[in-house]
Amino acid sequence: MSITAYQQAQQQGQSAVRTALLDIAKHLLVTEGPAALTVRRISAEAGCSTKVIYTLFGGKDGLAEALWLEGFARLEQRLMRLPAESDLLSQLRAGLTAYRAHALAEPEYYRVMFLGALPGFVPGPETAAAAKRTLNMLIDGVQICLDAGVLRGATAVELAEVLWMAMHGAVSLELSGFFVPAEGEQRYELLCSSVLSPFLPTDERNRTL
Repeated sequence: MSITAYQQAQQQGQSAVRTALLDIAKHLLVTEGPAALTVRRISAEAGCSTKVIYTLFGGKDGLAEALWLEGFARLEQRLMRLPAESDLLSQLRAGLTAYRAHALAEPEYYRVMFLGALPGFVPGPETAAAAKRTLNMLIDGVQICLDAGVLRGATAVELAEVLWMAMHGAVSLELSGFFVPAEGEQRYELLCSSVLSPFLPTDERNRTL
């Protein structure tokens, strides 16, 4: 008799059970649409009782919120694992590269986070604040560069939000199939360089970022 996803995760503890259920839910959501995101369907796919899902998430609405938060938590973890670079601008660029890498590695979660895969879902203030931590990480990285004189000409919030807008647009197009990976990577790097270039000190603008 084959072991279910729930039984396999059970052996690793409650955290693994939660992760397994979220992965099943986001797969159903993206492949079959919002109508598939029911407690009964997810429990059937996982091989567990509906009670398990109600206990962990409080029902369908709690599950939707958990999916959204899980996507941002995974992005935050990836950014926190970045190794230290030799200079501040390289460190900032590593974070921009990691954003794209995360989206390509977790496209289903990215669609939940940014591309409306949860129709009608509106995060509450606490949920939105938790998700905003990843943007704050980018703002902090830009602020460090501004303080060191590596970048200038805008506030940290302004520059971080412009970078985020550019990154999100490029990644969304790539996930929609407009670019093959090699082409998407080249265009992404060119875009990031183009956005950062006007904010470099004058003597740095002709150098390769």
